Amino acid sequence: MAGLGEGEVRVVETLRVKIGEGKNFGANTGPVGTRDTFCTVSLDQEEVVRTKTVERAQSAFFGEEFQFEVPRPFRVLSFYLYEKDLLKRDSCLGKACIRKEELNRYHGKDHWFSLTHVDQDSEVQGQVHVEVKLTETMEDAGKTVFKVSARVLECSGLAIINGCCDPYANVTFCTPNRTENKKTKVRKKTTDPHFDETFYFELNRPSPSPDNRFSIVDEDIDKTELRVSLWHSSNYYKFADVFLGEVKIPLSTLDMTRPQKLHKAWYLLQPRDSTRPSKPCQGSLRLNINYTEDHIFPSHYYDSLCNLLLKSPDVDPLSSSAVNIYGEVMKDKLEDAARPLVRLFLHHGTLLPLISALADREVAKMTDPNTLFRGNSLLTKCVDEVMKLTGMHYLHLTIKKHIDDVCEDHKPCEIDATRVKEGENLQINLENLRVYVERMFKSITESARLCPTIMSEVFFTLKESAIRHFPDVNDVRYTAVSGFVFLRLFAPAILGPRLFQLREEHPDPTTARTLTLISKTIQSLGNLANSSSVSPGLKEAYMSNIYDCFAKKEYSDAVKTFLDVISSTGRPHSRSIDTPVVLKESLMIKRAQGRTRFGLKNFKRRWFCLTNKDLTYAKSKELERNLGTAYRLRRTGCTRILLGEPPLCKIPVEDILAVESLQEESFKMKNMFQVVQPQRALYIQANNCVEAKEWIDILNKVSQCNKKRLKTYHPAAYVNCHWLCCKEGNENATGCTPVTGGVPTDIKLDIDSDREMERIHSFFLTHRDRLEKLEDMCGEEAVYSGTPPTPRTTTYIIEDPKTCFETLRSIMDCIIKLEQEHIEYYKALAKSTKYGSEQKPIGGDGVKPNELEDSMEGE
Repeated sequence: MAGLGEGEVRVVETLRVKIGEGKNFGANTGPVGTRDTFCTVSLDQEEVVRTKTVERAQSAFFGEEFQFEVPRPFRVLSFYLYEKDLLKRDSCLGKACIRKEELNRYHGKDHWFSLTHVDQDSEVQGQVHVEVKLTETMEDAGKTVFKVSARVLECSGLAIINGCCDPYANVTFCTPNRTENKKTKVRKKTTDPHFDETFYFELNRPSPSPDNRFSIVDEDIDKTELRVSLWHSSNYYKFADVFLGEVKIPLSTLDMTRPQKLHKAWYLLQPRDSTRPSKPCQGSLRLNINYTEDHIFPSHYYDSLCNLLLKSPDVDPLSSSAVNIYGEVMKDKLEDAARPLVRLFLHHGTLLPLISALADREVAKMTDPNTLFRGNSLLTKCVDEVMKLTGMHYLHLTIKKHIDDVCEDHKPCEIDATRVKEGENLQINLENLRVYVERMFKSITESARLCPTIMSEVFFTLKESAIRHFPDVNDVRYTAVSGFVFLRLFAPAILGPRLFQLREEHPDPTTARTLTLISKTIQSLGNLANSSSVSPGLKEAYMSNIYDCFAKKEYSDAVKTFLDVISSTGRPHSRSIDTPVVLKESLMIKRAQGRTRFGLKNFKRRWFCLTNKDLTYAKSKELERNLGTAYRLRRTGCTRILLGEPPLCKIPVEDILAVESLQEESFKMKNMFQVVQPQRALYIQANNCVEAKEWIDILNKVSQCNKKRLKTYHPAAYVNCHWLCCKEGNENATGCTPVTGGVPTDIKLDIDSDREMERIHSFFLTHRDRLEKLEDMCGEEAVYSGTPPTPRTTTYIIEDPKTCFETLRSIMDCIIKLEQEHIEYYKALAKSTKYGSEQKPIGGDGVKPNELEDSMEGE
């Protein structure tokens, strides 16, 4: 551990929050039944995601889950509840805040959080770097004067007010007898301002003491303090400046017996003391929060544990392998366990042997082929993860356009007679539903050539395993695959399109019901492989009418052909995609590129759209969607076809040479990134830090195989005839900074295997007690001698106690050694992180008062 420096360890923070429901919001601000509420998630005061709006509810059920990497340091995770009033304005009903250091208390379980009132004086974030010193100066008349110098150096992470931050600092010297104010200059458009301004405040009538130390007369030092408050300067005279936070530094923290002693430290900004009584706030939110902070070591630290896992497919019996033991200790969280496991094996190119070994073991225990791969096991969760990882693009190609039609047409499709609305016709509803299902079914069964290669290879492996164990069951070749592709992929994607990134918003209740009926029908059609009818054993009688529409051999044959093709191997790996597929789109701000000699380079808001072919932007979303509009008009028989005008700019994916963040100093704007092209760079500002990272990640992914990808780039912009980063005057100069990350050539290289190993290690460590119980079972002499073992609650079957015990000992040795490395690292980190530094500012919880002395630095 001695050679491991702080820079060699990467820290990755991940948040997964589930917003369940809110209740007891109190009286409505408008007429009864007009409350529309939504919830937002913020890092400090920066909103990163928001829920759908729940209409007309005294208590709201949101039921939404968000997961994202945390792209910057934060102090508080906040949940704000808003109400839309009669004028459709957003009014904050309250908030629930959890400090970062307290997140582990609520990890993985539902908790109710009471809402608190939102007050502008309490909405603060960021920190300030301050230097305070007691100085002694000699005036012209020979008089010695003692002064307090306050130097405001810089701030970081200030709050953004109405999309902007123009901060200045107000320094106040407060004594029982007087108050003196001074302020810095305003720094425009930055949340990390550099001030570096010094102010002097004279102390009253200093006089020497008998022991040659000085004392201050007429000033009560214990009641004297410096206040440094940060403010956002309003650009309009009608509005007052906005408070951003303050710190109070008692003069007693200075060593008054030693002039020239320097106090220099970072302080967390604190809320302002308010004399106004706080307003009562009603209501509460049910939240489930998962926060992880992984400290990822260099690769060689994980080699031993990694090798144990990778050799698992070759271990006989499989129950003695590290992967099987991993699945056992994580049996109550198999979905979490499967994610790093699949990525690790995919990175090392050994995923198919793992799937084959797990499938053979699971099939060998099955007696009924009709229930094959239908339960929740490590195998099924691993296949689910493979489909999530590689199949999202496939879903967009196959069913997105049909889901868009359902959401935009709003045709009635209810076929349950007890739920049909007044004025609707049951037969017309049935026909509407049949048309939607027909289109969806055709698109799916004709998409076999578009199925990702890795998915086809996994399906082939599952099919071969099932055929080997059930050679006399003709339809097992289909049921082994259909349960995954229909039950676990297409049906859930149709049911919840937003969860699969097929829609930006949740569908309204009527549309959601239509998608539910389509999903049920498609799922049943996927099971037609071994039946000529879907009606027998039907649980919902009203569904029989729609099932009867498709109870024909042609549909069963189409499903069989589709399953045969997607579970075959040997097809070409390259797949031509004829139709552009929308991968991401949003409204952002871009800097005009000045493509002509005298072209303007101002900032404008544009609608950006990324497909698998190109990145475009237009003045509005409607212009970007002109092709889709033309398609809908043709289908409805309208004679007017909107061809629309082309986008303002189109950048082919093959012309994207690099995608990187842009330094804030370039334009004094936060959350900016750059898309580098052969001739110029396009500068874009996202709405928040999470959105910026998502755009950078997906743009890098679609362009990762470009042959001309750059190895270096300019982290700052080309402004005023030179690059701000390296001061080079040539606009075409080679970049001065290596691009972040490598240029992956395929999916296995696009996976951070060290991070996945750290996750697996942490899972093993969390369930160390289960490993020890398994170790005890294997180590008992009763097990070795063949005598009946002591009854235990575990269902784990030990086929070979000796080899299982050896694997368990190896796993324990690996995780204990790794944990010792972590402990040493944390000790070294705590020792090197000084209280009052930017990493550990004054004002946090759990700090002893005498630690302030450690932040005093001699000049």
